[in-house]
Amino acid sequence: QEQLVESGGGLVQPGGSLTLSCVASGSFFSRAAMGWYRQTPGTQRELIARIFSGGSTYYVDSVKGRFTISRDNAKNTMYLQMNSLKPEDTAVYYCQAPLVKVVDGTDTYVELWGQGTLVTVSS
Repeated sequence: QEQLVESGGGLVQPGGSLTLSCVASGSFFSRAAMGWYRQTPGTQRELIARIFSGGSTYYVDSVKGRFTISRDNAKNTMYLQMNSLKPEDTAVYYCQAPLVKVVDGTDTYVELWGQGTLVTVSS
């Protein structure tokens, strides 16, 4: 029942902009510290931005000042506005929600992931 779906990826030229969206299904969204990750072939998935339930944000240094993470709790949607895109930003971008669920009476940590959306920055 809980699900994340990303959209908005595509081909963009260096210096261009793109906005990604992540729509959440379930009651967890407003309480979750939602994250954006990215991964290139053969690399480890990297956290690039996170927005906490109170609105505080975190950015990895490589995107700081260029990317903006935001959320609209009424729409159960998280966004990543990407400006001044560089070829090294090319990756599959994933949204993520860290959750604690009760499984057989025990609190269990689980990560919910979207399917990913491809961003290609190339001239």
